[in-house]
Amino acid sequence: MPLSCSWRDSGRSYYPLSMYLQKTFGGPVRKISLDAGFGCPNRDGTLGRGGCIFCNPQSFSPSRQTDRQRPIAQQIREAVVRMRRHHESLQFLAYFQPGTNTYAPPDRLREVYFQAIEQSEIVGIIVGTRPDCLDDAVLDVLAEVASHTWLTIELGLQSIHEASLIWMRRGHRYEHFLAAVAKCRHRGFRVGAHVILGLPGESAEMMQATACEMARLRIDAVKLHNLHAVEGTDLADLVKSGQVILPESSEYVGWAVDFLERLHPECVIERLSADAPSQYLVAPAWCLQKSQVVAAIETEFRRRGTHQGAQFRE
Repeated sequence: MPLSCSWRDSGRSYYPLSMYLQKTFGGPVRKISLDAGFGCPNRDGTLGRGGCIFCNPQSFSPSRQTDRQRPIAQQIREAVVRMRRHHESLQFLAYFQPGTNTYAPPDRLREVYFQAIEQSEIVGIIVGTRPDCLDDAVLDVLAEVASHTWLTIELGLQSIHEASLIWMRRGHRYEHFLAAVAKCRHRGFRVGAHVILGLPGESAEMMQATACEMARLRIDAVKLHNLHAVEGTDLADLVKSGQVILPESSEYVGWAVDFLERLHPECVIERLSADAPSQYLVAPAWCLQKSQVVAAIETEFRRRGTHQGAQFRE
């Protein structure tokens, strides 16, 4: 299909987050990952106790390794000082990342969100959450935040296929994601989605179907993750025992390009592969080499003579 997207004019194969942020905010922007200490209904007994099959909160949030929860303002100040050592003109997005960041009483949510956006360096906020944790009271708080600053709601989907959601022990169905997207659209929120490629039992065609759904729904941004295992999870045990075989990098690159070809051309690509701290990662080792994975995806696009949205159909 013909494209007039600025990222295509720049010679890119896909629409990268950095370009979107530059266009939106007029300068370089970085995310500050913030941990407000929110839990998850899939771990506290509301939906389940063990969490998702792949999830170890300590592997993606160092703050979960201690008993001390630092105030949001302090987390921002420390990150700003650290990041501005190399680039004084940076602006920042407050990214509530670990845990389920709408899983708390509305007053508590309002308190932590506004602690973040009241910091002068913060130009927007990203709230990562589950699609089944967006009731009307929470949406009211988010709408209040959106009236003061740029806002994105980032939903953990992983797959549209029910068998995969059950295998992952997600505790929600695809219909919850659809309902969450509709609620967010009704409020005018920008919506992002997390997707995992390489789930056991999912064919290339099934992964492509997930991409087509993201395109149909006009999801604003997507984060792609390769299935990977970290210590302290049931997935790690399955990988170590040989019951789950994780994809090779070449397989993943092909799936990622297939996926991106089917997305809407204006969907922002926020991540192309997953990683984890080396002390937690069980496998695959190649996901620690993110720059090589990104380069391989670009190479595959060039080999095919294609780009994001090339297979998109209205």
